[in-house]
Amino acid sequence: MERQIKKFLQDIVNSISSINNFTEQTRTFADYKNNKLVKRAVERELEIIGEAMKRVLELDPEIKINNPKGAVNFRNRISHGYDTIDDYIIWGIITRHLPILKKEVELLLQKK
Repeated sequence: MERQIKKFLQDIVNSISSINNFTEQTRTFADYKNNKLVKRAVERELEIIGEAMKRVLELDPEIKINNPKGAVNFRNRISHGYDTIDDYIIWGIITRHLPILKKEVELLLQKK
C-alpha cells in the first residue's frame, strides 16, 4: 500500500477518534442536538474523513472499504449544502457507520 494512502487512512482513524472524544459526553441524540460546539466539531471531522476518502479513492479506486463514496458525498453535502444538514443523519453516521469504517480502515492499516 502506498505511503500516501496510509497517511489518508490514518487521518480517517484520527478523525473518527476525535468524533468519539467529542461525543463522549453527549451520549444521547438530544444531548448532541443541543450542543452546537460538538455538532460543528463533528461536522468538521466528517469533512476531513470525506476529503481523505476522496484522496484514497483517487489513488486506489478498488480499496476494500464499504461505501467509500458515501463519505465523499456526505463531505460535499456538509461543505456545499450546510443548510441541508440533518442532526439525525449525522447521529446515525456517528453511531452506526463510523464504528464499521474505523474497523475497516484499521484492518487496512495493519496490512503491509
